[in-house]
Amino acid sequence: MEIREAREGDWSQIWPFLRDVVAAGETYCWPRDTSEEAAKAWWMAKPGGRVFVADDAGRVLGTAELHPNQPAAGGHVCNAGFMVAQQAAGRGIGWALADHVLQEARNAGFRAMQFNAVVETNHNAVSLWQSLGFSVLTTVPGAFRHPVHGFVGLHVMHRSLKAETHGA
Repeated sequence: MEIREAREGDWSQIWPFLRDVVAAGETYCWPRDTSEEAAKAWWMAKPGGRVFVADDAGRVLGTAELHPNQPAAGGHVCNAGFMVAQQAAGRGIGWALADHVLQEARNAGFRAMQFNAVVETNHNAVSLWQSLGFSVLTTVPGAFRHPVHGFVGLHVMHRSLKAETHGA
């Protein structure tokens, strides 16, 4: 499997699983009936953003997007989003995308990565981010209306991207 920059032609493979993730309403704050046009604009065209895909012999199994979390004076901290096709779950694609995006963020000069809204019941994502050095800074209680669990918290998660210094 190769993690690479997305190309325009990849959207036709991204959209089906992105649509499924959004429609489930369990992990993203997007409207569950988000149109393809709106989803493409949101995922593929963020200002200062880059999009990556996990390509397995021509099949796109996952995607990630990386962008500044805030403009101007907050532009040194990045944010990212990740989605993996359901049929590819459990194959390490999320971890591979995350590892790649963290390296790309470092290479681009970002000093930290912040996630503004990790649904607390998304245990796989929370565990993945914690295993990659993210901390939960706070949880906004009841900030997400989950279709199964009702009102649950949204974690704000953070990780420094500065080079590790030992003994300093």
